[in-house]
Amino acid sequence: MADRSLRGIRLGAQSLQSEEGVVFMERRATEYKCDTCGQETTLMFAADAEAPQTWECRHCGAEAVLQVDGASVKLEDSDEKVARTHWDMLLERRTRDELEELLAERLAYVRARRGAGDDPTRHRIGA
Repeated sequence: MADRSLRGIRLGAQSLQSEEGVVFMERRATEYKCDTCGQETTLMFAADAEAPQTWECRHCGAEAVLQVDGASVKLEDSDEKVARTHWDMLLERRTRDELEELLAERLAYVRARRGAGDDPTRHRIGA
């Protein structure tokens, strides 16, 4: 029964929805210029959306700056929190000397376990 109901339709090739009654948002072109390589990138945003001040350059990966009336905008320093790494959070809880001591203890423990291969009841994988 399912074979008959899907006959003649290419699944995934075309949408079964029509564009009737769909209202598209107004869009505007936004330009970014990379100071590193000089390339200009044009992106489309919704007319009511706020464009970000910087965008990653497609050519060199540096930050391209938003262009308004042919001039680069002045970048604002925001009060946003900088993302902390695991290392930063670890250093908030322990000193570097404590971390080195913990590392030495764990390495000694791992080395002791590896050296305990004299146990005949213990089987190695792949050996």
